[in-house]
Amino acid sequence: MRVIFDTDIGTDVDDALALAVLLGSPEVDLLGGTTVYGDTLLRARLAKRLAGLASRPLTVIPGATETLTGRDVWWAGHEGRLFPDLAEQEVDQGDAVAYLVDRVTAAPGEVDVVAVGPLTNIARAITAAPAFARDVRHLWIMGGRFDDPAPEHNLKCDPEAAAIVFGSGAPITVTGLEITTTVRMDAAAVSAIAAAGPLGEALKAEIEQWWRFWNEEWNCPHDPITVLTMVAPELFAFSEEGHVTVGTDGSTTFEPGGGRTRITTSAPATPVAQEIVRRIVAAAS
Repeated sequence: MRVIFDTDIGTDVDDALALAVLLGSPEVDLLGGTTVYGDTLLRARLAKRLAGLASRPLTVIPGATETLTGRDVWWAGHEGRLFPDLAEQEVDQGDAVAYLVDRVTAAPGEVDVVAVGPLTNIARAITAAPAFARDVRHLWIMGGRFDDPAPEHNLKCDPEAAAIVFGSGAPITVTGLEITTTVRMDAAAVSAIAAAGPLGEALKAEIEQWWRFWNEEWNCPHDPITVLTMVAPELFAFSEEGHVTVGTDGSTTFEPGGGRTRITTSAPATPVAQEIVRRIVAAAS
């Protein structure tokens, strides 16, 4: 699988874990990454640093800093703090939207995009080049919630972008909070990851930082689950294809039929958590 990773890495630790799952998946040829939402230069530096800890060169291009309509950006404040020298990390030059469009349209039907942050970059790619939606092999999105009207963070941050993406006709699998919140990463998982080398040690620190932020000793691996729907679909059940509607507040509804989007409908918690750890350890080792 030839894959581009679009991410708001650095806030919730799950983006970093998803990157590690991609790096630890032998069936994935990770072409590069784009960052989105807020300080995307810092996010790109962090993605480059983590990939480097796994001895993996990775193209990462900073993307859209603002949402389509200029909504306020939510910033936790701890992004990048575990690497005091992060400002010295070099990143790749270029335009993230152009990168997405060029890589996807140069190889129609061959490039998957995993999008685990607000969908601003993806929406801009679709708007800039309608062929993007036709040529992408598949979009794998973490976002929404399909059992409750409450909006989920990624889509709530830029609902206008999400509406463009889900209305584009691109083939999409979307995994919502009603699935990702059934899986937990606990202390045993973190210990296994930490023992796997420099990347594992860094991920342990990032995980524990996120736990302190929420005063918890566990987290839900939302974004790694989304990666697994691509690389290990046999672990999951999916709906038939249909259409997702995004409200102005980021709320989502799914209607079967009349579209090319399917939602993840079930995930066995223990096997999914074990597979996440296995692939992260493979990357970190």
